Amino acid sequence: MKKVISALMCVLLLFVVFTNTNIAKGASDEKPAETDSGILQKSLEKKLIRFHVIASSDSAEDQALKLKVRDKVLEYITPKLKNSKSIDESRKILKDNDEAIRKIAETVISKNGYKYGVKTELSYEKFPVKTYGNITLPQGEYEAYRIIIGNGSGQNWWCVMFPPLCFIDITKGEVSKKETEKTMKTVLTEKEYNAVDNSINTTESIEKAKTKGDNQIHIKFKIVELANKLFKR
Repeated sequence: MKKVISALMCVLLLFVVFTNTNIAKGASDEKPAETDSGILQKSLEKKLIRFHVIASSDSAEDQALKLKVRDKVLEYITPKLKNSKSIDESRKILKDNDEAIRKIAETVISKNGYKYGVKTELSYEKFPVKTYGNITLPQGEYEAYRIIIGNGSGQNWWCVMFPPLCFIDITKGEVSKKETEKTMKTVLTEKEYNAVDNSINTTESIEKAKTKGDNQIHIKFKIVELANKLFKR
């Protein structure tokens, strides 16, 4: 009887190992999808110019100052960038107006009683995942126009300068979403836009997670069920 039980235990163990191997293989089979995501991310990086205004610190005063600088800069640059038809055109506009933007920022800072220096630059920087309204950009290396106030160690405000997403009021709900979609799709493909639209991805991710989780749970319960049957005999 002991030999029979031992044999059954071996069979069960082999079954568990085989199942786990298949699960691992399934995970490895998903690599092409991950590669597709990487290609999609690189494509996004080449099509966008981000805008970041970085506060000197996270104090309430410095964060408020950051927003005042943002407002004045956008007020100035909006008419110049709003009708830009290409990333090259937007890049040229930003470079041509860099000095004027820096002076605007310095004026706002001075009028508010601060002596912070200001640094402006158009460069490629590594960024974590960031969300702006219904748009969530994956982490990556993006071209960005940055205004760095003082120490530049505080939280930043950001949007997308090309296509001109900065000029859409993200507080307008569904109206904002439609405007965002229309603007982003001037440079992004349907697939690229769907990848960054978090109002779509949140639902899809939850459903995928549920499906994947259910499959794993059923496998685990099947093993337990089989073991119970074997030991009851």
